[in-house]
Amino acid sequence: MATSPVPLDAAPADAIQPVEAAAPAKPAGNFDVLRQRNFAWFLTGTTLSNSGQWIQQVTLSWLVYELTGSGAMLGTLNLVRSIATLGLSPIAGAAIDRFPRRKLMIGVNTWLFFLSLIFGVMIAINPTLIWPLFAFSFLGGIAQAVDMPLRQTIIFSLVPRSLAPSAVALVQTGWAVMRSLGPAIGGFLILWVGPEGNFFVQAGAYALVALTILKLTFPSERAQLSGKATRGNLMEGLRYVIKEPTTRAFLLMGWVLPLFIIPNYSALPPIYAKDVFGGGPDTLGALLSAVGIGGIAGGFVSTMLSRFERRGLIQLGSLLLLSLSLIGVGLTSVFWVSLVCLAVSGFFEMIYLTSNQTLLQLSIPDALRGRVTGIVSLNMGLMPIGALIAGVGADFFGPQVMTLVLSSIAGLIAVAVYFFSPIIREYRLSAAMGAGD
Repeated sequence: MATSPVPLDAAPADAIQPVEAAAPAKPAGNFDVLRQRNFAWFLTGTTLSNSGQWIQQVTLSWLVYELTGSGAMLGTLNLVRSIATLGLSPIAGAAIDRFPRRKLMIGVNTWLFFLSLIFGVMIAINPTLIWPLFAFSFLGGIAQAVDMPLRQTIIFSLVPRSLAPSAVALVQTGWAVMRSLGPAIGGFLILWVGPEGNFFVQAGAYALVALTILKLTFPSERAQLSGKATRGNLMEGLRYVIKEPTTRAFLLMGWVLPLFIIPNYSALPPIYAKDVFGGGPDTLGALLSAVGIGGIAGGFVSTMLSRFERRGLIQLGSLLLLSLSLIGVGLTSVFWVSLVCLAVSGFFEMIYLTSNQTLLQLSIPDALRGRVTGIVSLNMGLMPIGALIAGVGADFFGPQVMTLVLSSIAGLIAVAVYFFSPIIREYRLSAAMGAGD
């Protein structure tokens, strides 16, 4: 900031000393955000929460396919979960802008804790029932509808904007760590303590998450929504998405993962494990863990790229390479080759996801962040559509054919966007850092 000029008669000329130029501020390092106590606790709690989610996913997927032998039922399981997400995410976004975020976090975590305990007991009593698995997916989806936009929003409450790209990358890295360890732990726990034991482990993870929430210190919060009707508040977020081409472009790019990529990690792995590789829960855990291992590496690379300017190109390049690695999965029946291809796909998926989420969140103004993020979270409601298509297609054509079809579509989208969308192709991080204020 410029200083006021010194009047000529304020002091003798020889008494006026030259002012030294201020030393330039040291650029924030890629991992400096870890020095923020609040963020460190938040990252720990989010990673623990993700561990419960991944243990849950491998348990539910294996039980449904073991009891029914149907890929369509796997897709339906994900569809049931998404019904709550589709219906509640926009309302959850408005609630995030209105209510204290600490109380929302505690409420969601308490819900998941008791839900895991109750269903663990139910499965222990009768492990052959199918309907509790679908009920758990639906009720868990209610919590996820709030938890996903809430945690994405809280990042920007806890860290300075300049550190947001690194914070997003590290949160996604923690997610990848649990995607690697969670399914492996879940697969082996099925063998050691049974499916009901996995639900009790989930409950323990949520109990630990509660401790991290108590450690968080939030900045002074106030209700950001006026007394307008909830419907008007939701429409305000929707109007912003429709009006702003940058937010809209990155929102649409976010649809690629749930429709064409994630089904390869959610609906198809149990079929690969049992029908292609002739294995059991440990094989399923290895397949999912390979994706997670690649994601861990991709998350750390994303953190190191947090200052890289051409983030639009990074997003498109990583999507193309992600698609090609999944095509490799569809073309091989050799287990170790499939693991390598899945690890590579996880690496590029993490870079793609981190770039997309960072640029999308940086394009949203703070006053609308909860409402817009709630709308953005609807893209995860598309995941069961992709999972259902993948599951039904696998019943008719096999999982490898569906992997080839879905990943090829994603690769073609990357190429098409490069040639026809200068908003994404030319987008730079400096533009993102200046947006959304």
